[in-house]
Amino acid sequence: MKKVALITGAASGIGKEFSKIHAEKGGDIVAVDINAEGLKTLKSELESEYGIEVYTIVKNLTQLTAPQEIHDEVLSHNIEVDYLINNAGFGGIGAFHERDWAKDLAMIQVNVIALTALTRQFLPDFVARDSGRILNVSSTVSLVPGPLQAVYFATKAYVTSFSNALSGELSETGVSMTALLPGATKTAFGDHSGMNKTEIYKKPASARDVALAGYNAMEEGKIEVIAGLPWEQRVELAFIPFMSKKALIQRMKKQSVAQ
Repeated sequence: MKKVALITGAASGIGKEFSKIHAEKGGDIVAVDINAEGLKTLKSELESEYGIEVYTIVKNLTQLTAPQEIHDEVLSHNIEVDYLINNAGFGGIGAFHERDWAKDLAMIQVNVIALTALTRQFLPDFVARDSGRILNVSSTVSLVPGPLQAVYFATKAYVTSFSNALSGELSETGVSMTALLPGATKTAFGDHSGMNKTEIYKKPASARDVALAGYNAMEEGKIEVIAGLPWEQRVELAFIPFMSKKALIQRMKKQSVAQ
């Protein structure tokens, strides 16, 4: 029986790779994105190549009503979602007091509110039938403070904490919650956020590798997985608990400055 995956931010980057991976496995897709043309292209490519169905929903997740509208539309078409992949998100660089507040507010809306609301919309359905998998795309930056990217790092800290907590709540059910913590990844995200010019982006991983690691971890019901992190950054991550908070903050500040 075909599994249906609802994927946000499905038209590009890691989201597009999630879509391809799920299609390769013979699953149908509910693809959500603000990019209508990107969704149209994705639908055409995946349906012709893999013989699966892609139902597209053009939606701006900065709108508070978007998660409810997505859930309502899925129900109205009698689509039963098996996998929820909350992938959509964006970042930005700059001193918090100088950044455009509207952009940071939109970031919180997409990275935190929409992700949480979509989880709340679909999770009762999953629990009621005692099956389903949720994958929330967080980041390795969720594990540290982020001077010059304060809101972005904080939103991802929320995603990791929220996902870990729900994995505990769901441990006695047939539903799983997985957090994907990628390092720097080759997508348009880096260009749009300005992060591609920082030290963090010296060795970005491929979107395919990151998506595959996350998808496999989701299928296995893992609590979380770190993906796409160069060995030197993995070593640095391991030493974080032993660093003073002041030293850690200064280190992260340095990494957020454009080179």
